[in-house]
Amino acid sequence: MATTIKIRPRALVGASGGPRYAVALVVDALGTGLLRPFLLLYGVTVLRLSAPATGIAMTAGVVVGLVCMPAVGRWLDRGARSTVVAASMLVRVLGVLLLLATPAGHVWLFATAALFLGIGNQAWPAAHAALVATVAHGRERDAALAAGRALRNAGLGVGALLATVALTGGATALQALAAVTGLAYLTAAALAWSVHLHAHPAATPAKGRDDEPAPRMRALLAANVIYVFCLNVPEIALPLILVTQLHASPVWSAAIFVANTVLVVTLQVPVTVLLSRFSRPTVLALAGVVLTASYLGFLAATSLGDGWGAPAVAAVSVVCTIGEIIYAGSATALVTALAPAHVLGRSLARFELSTGLGLAVSPAVITALAPHGPTALWGSLAAATLLSSCAVVTEKQLR
Repeated sequence: MATTIKIRPRALVGASGGPRYAVALVVDALGTGLLRPFLLLYGVTVLRLSAPATGIAMTAGVVVGLVCMPAVGRWLDRGARSTVVAASMLVRVLGVLLLLATPAGHVWLFATAALFLGIGNQAWPAAHAALVATVAHGRERDAALAAGRALRNAGLGVGALLATVALTGGATALQALAAVTGLAYLTAAALAWSVHLHAHPAATPAKGRDDEPAPRMRALLAANVIYVFCLNVPEIALPLILVTQLHASPVWSAAIFVANTVLVVTLQVPVTVLLSRFSRPTVLALAGVVLTASYLGFLAATSLGDGWGAPAVAAVSVVCTIGEIIYAGSATALVTALAPAHVLGRSLARFELSTGLGLAVSPAVITALAPHGPTALWGSLAAATLLSSCAVVTEKQLR
């Protein structure tokens, strides 16, 4: 059983990469929040593409963007840190420039822009985790990773709020938001690069383990594909259920999304610190149990029908968010703790591949199961998540 760490804001900033890097994270998140939630709307409104064509192009960009992860992992294992983070931001600048240069009706240029945005979005988490793992050690690293996630969610939320207000300007406002996003990415890249952090395997937290092979982590990677479904529950599953099955006002979906963001921002670090007394595999398994309970709670809530159904779903969503917080605070930290120094980048890249796969397939799985009723959707998610939790508990390699 590990020792519980304390929250010291100044030390936490230092463990997260320092003040300049923290500012880079905020600026990057603000820019992402301005555009990413409205990229589909940009394709439909500004470029006059059909919704299906826009959606397919965006999905293809995310999936193809995953192909870059092995190269990102090898680059990180050569010692690059802040350079890779800056590159993940710069490649999104290129995506925004392509987006702004795309004439109306040109779906392939839009798809190329989505590809560059997807590459940056996929590469950033692994690069960020590697940078934090180089600066921070032990459980302080877990708290620093949690702080980075809370900071990023805050920036995303503020960016999305500002963009929502600006959207009253129509297509012109969307183009302006894209331009501001590009400037934000460029500024964040410059700030991240200025940190000038480069790691040598012998100086990383895994010192003394350089001759060890890369951990296979098969159970963890497979479980992560299922765990990551929880990230799309507030954005896809709940709005779909509330509007189409419970006939509730869209206000409920918006309120749940806002509550999810606020809870992640405020509780991610305290919960991660509180659970640091337990081993990371145990905490990750606990996340699966909490998520399973929330899925069963959604199943019960939807059975209430119109009237009480929507408030019950909103209440259960808090439990789901707690499960998400526990998962996010332990999964990446577990990978950084398991991986020997010389393969940290490749291990994080493999983990991000499993995350990207889960995020890519979950919308299709959720929308395919939902029409068959609450039991098909929530029962399947609960069963798969509980099995994943058991796999994490029984996998000896994670101990």
